[in-house]
Amino acid sequence: MLSLSCSSNELTDSAAPVAIILSNEQTLDRIDLLPGAAGCASNIAEVTIRSILKDPDPNVDQKFNDVRLRQYRITYRRTDGGTLIPQPFTQTIDMFIGAGSTGGLGGFRAFQPEAINQAPFAALLPQNGGRDPETGRTTVSMDVMLEVFGETLAGSNVSGSTAVPLTFCYDCGGCS
Repeated sequence: MLSLSCSSNELTDSAAPVAIILSNEQTLDRIDLLPGAAGCASNIAEVTIRSILKDPDPNVDQKFNDVRLRQYRITYRRTDGGTLIPQPFTQTIDMFIGAGSTGGLGGFRAFQPEAINQAPFAALLPQNGGRDPETGRTTVSMDVMLEVFGETLAGSNVSGSTAVPLTFCYDCGGCS
């Protein structure tokens, strides 16, 4: 299981009484861009979101430390030496996580539908040469960065993030 979250500086510097920690259980690590490729209908990862009380006090009502998540942002970071990435985007959500509780973000959109026809993926298509022009490889590797944003019921802003490493290819035996 891959687990990345806010850095320790963010956790200690934030004024929010809770920290949001994201972890993911990756289900796919290779994405075959061939239309209809086997195994590509599943989510790339199941994301768990934990709300951790920074200074739990059993004598204090924690209901105002409950969290409402409002949106997530997807960005990308190439890990293969290339620089071209898909366009980042933001998606609206409405998710409630009680203080000190755990929730899940099952299916999340990791790419916009038109991304396959744009750089860097378009270069992997056979009609475009089948190779990434930046690396010369038949694959593109990158981290999909998922960051969620929300606030406690008391109004403190909270966020957390995780990364999902993926390799993209064309006609390489399906997604796995």
